Amino acid sequence: MQQIPCPWCGPRDDWEFHYGAEAHVARPETPSDKSDEDWMGYLYLRSNTKGPFRERWMHAAGCRRWFNVIRNTVSHEVFAVYKIGETPPPLPGEAPAAPDTTER
Repeated sequence: MQQIPCPWCGPRDDWEFHYGAEAHVARPETPSDKSDEDWMGYLYLRSNTKGPFRERWMHAAGCRRWFNVIRNTVSHEVFAVYKIGETPPPLPGEAPAAPDTTER
């Protein structure tokens, strides 16, 4: 059985979770300006990555919170778990993102 580490509850068996598709898919800022083709792309077209992939999961049988997981879609190995809104860690083999040095 696969273990998924919930950021709030700790490691639990996979049956406690609900898969929520690809993570970090941004909703269009101005929906009324989008064509039918744009909406089709937003609603249905997703990456079908073989290997490390960023996904959304919900701990349905526990705290019922959504969070993100970096998981290998072939081996099911979980590389990282992070809360919604946190900066995503790099995928295995990817360089870390440069820190934001923009003045605010």
